[in-house]
Amino acid sequence: MLTDRINNITYSKAMKIAGNVIELKNKGVDVVDFTAGQPDFPTPDNIKAAAFEAITQNKTRYTKNPGLTELREAVINKFKHDNDLHYAENEVMVSTGAKQCLFNAILSLVSKDDEVIFQSPYYTSYPHMISLAEGKSVEIKTTDKSNFKITKSMLENVITEKSKVFILCNPSNPTGAVYSKSELEELAEVVIENNLYVVTDEIYEKIVYDQNKFVSFASLSSEIKERIVVVNGVSKAYSMTGWRIGYCAANKEIISAMNKIQSHSTSGANSIAQCASVEALNGDQSSVESMRNEYQKRRDFIFEKLNEIDGLSVSKCQGAFYLFINIEKLIDKKEIKSANDFTDYLLNEFNVAAIPGTVFGTDGYMRISFATSMDTLEKGVERIKHAVESLS
Repeated sequence: MLTDRINNITYSKAMKIAGNVIELKNKGVDVVDFTAGQPDFPTPDNIKAAAFEAITQNKTRYTKNPGLTELREAVINKFKHDNDLHYAENEVMVSTGAKQCLFNAILSLVSKDDEVIFQSPYYTSYPHMISLAEGKSVEIKTTDKSNFKITKSMLENVITEKSKVFILCNPSNPTGAVYSKSELEELAEVVIENNLYVVTDEIYEKIVYDQNKFVSFASLSSEIKERIVVVNGVSKAYSMTGWRIGYCAANKEIISAMNKIQSHSTSGANSIAQCASVEALNGDQSSVESMRNEYQKRRDFIFEKLNEIDGLSVSKCQGAFYLFINIEKLIDKKEIKSANDFTDYLLNEFNVAAIPGTVFGTDGYMRISFATSMDTLEKGVERIKHAVESLS
């Protein structure tokens, strides 16, 4: 009855785990939830106030399909100020979350059997979006030994005559890897030489740590900029995941195609959320740094504590709010045969919810989010320690 495009995709294991967590909590179980891919802070007050003002001013009607003019102007100013990127109004658009921007871009660029290259571990929706566009996923495997980054030669080695698009998530979900300018420059050479298009997922741009500096791929040169769709949004930086506002920029031909798709799907994003997002981008930015500082404290704490547990190997993330933990030494202990088994064991026996690496295309790892309170982190680390020790 259903089409092949639907039969070829699946529900996310991450969503299934999240559902199990909700059920357990509803039963009164004290679950430590490390699955959340969203900030635990409230949306800043100035942003909420802008939403209330929009409601009182009756800004509750459809907006233009590509987004409010005021918001697109704010996006243009953001790219200019933060990334030294210059776009015209017809080169930016607003969507219902960064995920819709990604989907619009992939549907616009990928034809049947076109190959789309991305690194593994990957954001869970990439292969499913590519499948819905009837493209072919080409994964480049990375591990903690390579700091979860791909190199120029790794990208060159997978290119064929059918290669069309390269997706780069930077900073990375799930690994927290951040690419330096020199690393991006080497990848850009391959992109240009092979006439690829690029979709850059930069939603964690504002959440980077230590001496790492975020560089937008499109800012390297005018030549590479013409080949890139830059995807971003307000969800992570401003703790606005539920507001569902993403934005993107590209050359006007690509943006026009993406607008066509959006005009027949969502017809644009929520008007109130768009008004709030104008304030997010144009208003006081101190809350962004305040949240980033707190994430860094949490990262430092949980990184140190988890690395003290024999059997775990933890790479210190450079950005985002995840640790992608190597659990290969625990495989084949007792009934543990995979990352899925270990995260099921954690949840069922120790009430700790984490996401297995298989969700992101890589077994032998698990992802935990430290976008939660220090009390929760302390409790969760102790439970993970007991879980690992119980396998000995």
